[in-house]
Amino acid sequence: MADTLAALRSLMASHSPPLNALIVPSEDYHQSEYVSARDKRRDFVSGFTGSAGIALISMNEALLWTDGRYFLQAAQQLSEQWKLMRMGEDPALDIWMAENLPKDAAIGVDPWCISVDTAQKWECAFAKKQQKLVPTARNLVDEVWKNQPPAETNPLIVHPLEFAGRSVADKLKDLRAKLVQEKARAMIITALDEVAWLYNVRGTDVSYSPVVHAFAIVTLNSAFLYVDKRKLSSEANSYMKENGIFVREYGDVSSDTVLLASDQLTPSSADKTPAGLNTETNCGKGTGNGEIQTAEFVNDLIWVDTGACCFALYLKLNADKVLLKQSPLALAKALKVFPRTLLVANWVMGQCLAYRNPVEMKGLKNAHIRDGAAVVQYLAWLDRQVNDSFLEPLKFSLLSAVIDSLLKNFSEMQEIYGASGYFAEAESMSKNKLQDLKRLTEVSASDKLEEFRASKEHFRGLSFPTISSVGSNGAIIHYSPEAETCAELDPDQIYLCDSGAQYLDGTTDITRTVHFGKPTPHEKTCYTAVLKGHISLGNARFPNGTNGYALDVLARTPLWKYGLDYRHGTGHGIGSYLNVHEGPHQISFRPSAQNVPLQVSMTVTDEPGYYEDGKFGIRLENVLIVKEGNTKFNFGNKGYLTFEHITWAPYQRKLIDASLLVPEEIQWLNDYHSKCSEILAPYLNQSEMEWLKNATAPIAA
Repeated sequence: MADTLAALRSLMASHSPPLNALIVPSEDYHQSEYVSARDKRRDFVSGFTGSAGIALISMNEALLWTDGRYFLQAAQQLSEQWKLMRMGEDPALDIWMAENLPKDAAIGVDPWCISVDTAQKWECAFAKKQQKLVPTARNLVDEVWKNQPPAETNPLIVHPLEFAGRSVADKLKDLRAKLVQEKARAMIITALDEVAWLYNVRGTDVSYSPVVHAFAIVTLNSAFLYVDKRKLSSEANSYMKENGIFVREYGDVSSDTVLLASDQLTPSSADKTPAGLNTETNCGKGTGNGEIQTAEFVNDLIWVDTGACCFALYLKLNADKVLLKQSPLALAKALKVFPRTLLVANWVMGQCLAYRNPVEMKGLKNAHIRDGAAVVQYLAWLDRQVNDSFLEPLKFSLLSAVIDSLLKNFSEMQEIYGASGYFAEAESMSKNKLQDLKRLTEVSASDKLEEFRASKEHFRGLSFPTISSVGSNGAIIHYSPEAETCAELDPDQIYLCDSGAQYLDGTTDITRTVHFGKPTPHEKTCYTAVLKGHISLGNARFPNGTNGYALDVLARTPLWKYGLDYRHGTGHGIGSYLNVHEGPHQISFRPSAQNVPLQVSMTVTDEPGYYEDGKFGIRLENVLIVKEGNTKFNFGNKGYLTFEHITWAPYQRKLIDASLLVPEEIQWLNDYHSKCSEILAPYLNQSEMEWLKNATAPIAA
């Protein structure tokens, strides 16, 4: 690490102009949350492996900023050469730079790895002391990273219409309608999931996210894909031609953006206009040959999303002819169904979006049912394994009198060590009696969960690294266990498992927390407070126009009653065989959650938690669908919304202090558990179904 910092500082000193500091973001050229191995530059320089964070290297200091999900992890992973800066507690990066770096300081950054929005924010902060942001011509980290992994060359995969639900032609028609509406002639699309969604393609360039490294440019008359052409099979090339998509090399996006800025970007003269370019819409007049008559509608604007477009491409455009606005694809992608009943309202709002069929929504629900079955199979298996590990060896290692006693009370012991203990609560056994037993580990347990998922139809992999965490590891919010260092399952510790999968018809994300022995009253109180917040948010009814910032408090209020809280957001959107974290909406205390109201057919997670450093972590998570609310009245004629749970797996009854629940909460739990048994029954064998029946037994009011 010291050699890396020294090498970077040497390059900073020799740079023209010399750099007082170098910023190393987490993001790739597409501002992705999760990046490929080649793009983990911040990990390489700092040693911190979390998905969120940004590093700053000056001639004398090395600092890393990250959010509350990673405070513990960063503190453990950073060497003494690095200083941890806690977002929300310490000064923000731009403020720190403006206050601590010299006047006229030159601060370098690779402009491909930061967004337009971030760059402009920094430039504004730097102006106070005449400091300047210097876009480097090359990435300095790449210069010193001797064993940097190569660029991915995995095949591009066409996503079948039976799962995508809408054709590329329809999606391009909608997008061009938005361009006309916003008086723009083109849009540069840089977010990997938006490129994948628009062109109905997928890939494996980024672990856990089924995307391909690619850019797109869409004009009123043409559509371009910028990708390593080695990734396209003959079938994929035919698909592109059939859908009117011109394929360029990945690096050509730079020069083509320059051409676009001067209105000179056209398909190669050797190419004929492909089929599939009928762009006539109800928002613009078509000529009948796939082109829009644009003179009366369009100004000379190019649309870029300030939060997703890299600063490098923006710098190639004429700033006064750029439309800086959130991508219309973000919302279109987030709405899994677009009911005809909402068309009129959205016309009034000027959204001009076409009717969407319910394929994505149906697929998402089906994927969550199969995924729920896998989670239940895992919990039932875990139950058996814990029994085998903790009880069977004792039959042969203890005195015969003790053996007889154990066998006589075997059912009671199952209640103690059932991974669920879903069934009842009993005293734990002394650890001294179990110390020689072979235990399950965080990794071996999570591997088994993946095995259950892999047996399900349409499985394509995990949607993020499984957070399988025992005891104090659970307090590390985004903990990632390693085989060499992970903890063993402990009968006296809480076990938190946050996991998800990618299926061709949907993406899943679920968290359940269990205890293997006897939870303490404090643990039960904390778990129940988290559960109450989870139920409160999931049962909310709210008027149209409400955003996730307004709802976040519902999940926290039961925790606040005890002076407890958590440092992460409460909910995020989820993709349709795409990114597990999907915007543009969210449920969070962060101001950005105010930007987009929740709308019918959006997906969002409901995942409050509580984490006690050095002791345990608790989180419960379901995926919800926003739907129309059934309210007796309709104040203000706004229309009201509510949620539908589509995640199916039981909560651990042993961790619930029923005395803290009100009758309505108990009724909801019993109803939810009853649905779990009914919905998952076709996917379980007899013993698994018997386990689920016990785990979902009604709680007495």
